[in-house]
Amino acid sequence: MYLNKVFSRNLVRHSYISLKRFSTTSKRNHSVCVIGADGGIGSMLSLLLKLKPDLVTDIRMHDIRESVNGVAMDLSHINRSGTVRGYTGRSQLKKALKGADIVVISGGISKVAVMTRENLFIENASIMEEFARVCAEMCSEALIDIVTNPVNSCVPVFCETMRKLGTFNPTKVIGVTTLDLMRISTFIASMKGLDPRKVTCPVVGGHSLLTMVPLLSQCNPPINFSEDETVELFNKVRIAGEEVVRAKAGNGAAQIAMAYSLAYFIFDQLKAKRGKADVVQCGYVANNAHKTKYFATKLLLGTDGIIKDLGLGKLSSFEQEKIYEAIPIILRDVDTAERFIR
Repeated sequence: MYLNKVFSRNLVRHSYISLKRFSTTSKRNHSVCVIGADGGIGSMLSLLLKLKPDLVTDIRMHDIRESVNGVAMDLSHINRSGTVRGYTGRSQLKKALKGADIVVISGGISKVAVMTRENLFIENASIMEEFARVCAEMCSEALIDIVTNPVNSCVPVFCETMRKLGTFNPTKVIGVTTLDLMRISTFIASMKGLDPRKVTCPVVGGHSLLTMVPLLSQCNPPINFSEDETVELFNKVRIAGEEVVRAKAGNGAAQIAMAYSLAYFIFDQLKAKRGKADVVQCGYVANNAHKTKYFATKLLLGTDGIIKDLGLGKLSSFEQEKIYEAIPIILRDVDTAERFIR
């Protein structure tokens, strides 16, 4: 109920100020802080942000490795307007975060083939807690985009840490799951001989093997899938990440496609922040409307973050079954995070 009230207040406020803000912010450029910027996702994301100076002209690249300064310098030589600065270690994290409009958290340990998601969480939970504490102090009003895996547990660690500190705003923290949407669109287009740029399909639930649920019944353009095609697409999108990990033979997880999908998500956020209407994305957020405390769902974005949970819409019986199967797993993932915080 609390979250629905927050979304409702944002919707009313967005309706009132979007036109007013559009005239004053449509030409404003925004600052994005990328945490974990020396990694495969962070460095590629920073490059994509640099290529959009109409939206981003202040890129802060933070990493524990000093080499991030060289990466930032390298990136600054690209002939696009705007600044790119590197920040190193814990001592410069606060400076990197101060005043940022969007903070992207991609720092942490990447999954390798021999690692379970439970092991991955153990490695990354403390890192997420530290980031949350610093964000609570330095940029509590920023939009926070989290891609550090396992997202199902890392997002709750971040949110619950901020909640303990009294700075948590459920409309501003999102576990970014856009990669799942891009993958399913690509797979659908390949199966049906379509342009993948013109295919959209929401993915809800969570961001792990057994919790992501593509809503093929809500695909745009509308497409009919046989039972075999439905099962094939479900399985293909769910194992796509693991296939990349195995194919890289111990050299990391998905990075290039993740960075591209993340950039796409950020550009949508910034367009909404400037007042563009009807910006819809999916994301894993704190939301108790789906029998869990956290759930990936369709979100309407606005000038100050999430303004409405658009719900799941009409589902096929197959999709309902898969969501029903996903909920206990998400509950377990969230409980793992909460036990860590306690």
